[in-house]
Amino acid sequence: MSYYNKRELSIGFDEAIAKIGEELKKEGFGILTEIDVKETFKKKLDVDFRRYKILGACNPPFAYKVLQLEENIGVLLPCNVVVQEKEDGKVSVSFVNPMESMQNVNNPLLADTASEVTEKLNKVLGNL
Repeated sequence: MSYYNKRELSIGFDEAIAKIGEELKKEGFGILTEIDVKETFKKKLDVDFRRYKILGACNPPFAYKVLQLEENIGVLLPCNVVVQEKEDGKVSVSFVNPMESMQNVNNPLLADTASEVTEKLNKVLGNL
């Protein structure tokens, strides 16, 4: 099992970001953070890098539920989504795989929630 699920899109980078936000919202997620890696690398390292953003997606009811079961689970929250522009002009979208990351926590009470979150994120990915 991979630590991420991925899909390549034939739409523009900005359009992909907007579409991801719309589809996440349909599944009860919001984007809490947006890290512009290209901009950060330019500002901090003075290097050019491809368009690459990390979106921190959160579904508050699920986050609340898992924080009740495992107090330090916040180190794995929010669910990261990577959007990057490839050399061929396509946009690659990768979502964290909650089933894989939750296995490392070794708390069987998290399995059902991880499965539900995985299902929702896969639905988002499929709708892009």
